[in-house]
Amino acid sequence: MTFDAGAPNASFPASLRTALAGVALPEKADGMAAYMKSAMPYLGVPSPVVRRTVRALAREHPFAGVDQLHATAAQLWSGAEFREERHAAIMLTNSRLARGEVALLPFYATAIAEGQWWDYVDSVAPRLGGLLLAHPATMEPLLREWSGHVNFWFRRAAIIAQLPAKADTDTVLLHDVMVSNLADKEFFIRKAIGWALRQHARTDPAWVREFVERYGERLSPLSRREALKHLG
Repeated sequence: MTFDAGAPNASFPASLRTALAGVALPEKADGMAAYMKSAMPYLGVPSPVVRRTVRALAREHPFAGVDQLHATAAQLWSGAEFREERHAAIMLTNSRLARGEVALLPFYATAIAEGQWWDYVDSVAPRLGGLLLAHPATMEPLLREWSGHVNFWFRRAAIIAQLPAKADTDTVLLHDVMVSNLADKEFFIRKAIGWALRQHARTDPAWVREFVERYGERLSPLSRREALKHLG
């Protein structure tokens, strides 16, 4: 997917880079990069500080609309020199202006396809869940499609998209995107299945127990262990 979202908020990216540099802990940067196995360097800014910085700058440099926010997130992503700038791009999409906006799907898809790592994918996934609630006719078939994607990061995103949904979880969809990936030996897929089950167990433990019993040995030990972590 490509971006065609109009002109970005010109003052935001430069202000962000300056602001992040001002709160960076350079002595932490190499350790953060090593932990994330990141080829892109870090400035050394913890995620909560990046989030606060993004929110403050969005108030200082307000966006004219969702198209401008989309274009700005795209520019931050493509022009990033430090990993925190890509995190900031994703964080922008959690603003009130962006929530539930299906027009941001191309950005989310690009973040998954180009990011290729769990910090990006796990940050994007809740946005997909929000879109599912707002636009089920668009998102339900898309998440089904992604659950069979050749790129396993798209499959992970489809599996964990509904983590925040609680009672609004589409359990038919959740069931199907997990079952289509039960045979996958990829750690990040098995962990995602277990995580999705563990989270939904907070809302409907009986459903999760039934799922685990039904699929028995088809569930990996990792997925089963995570699913039953708080169920005994």
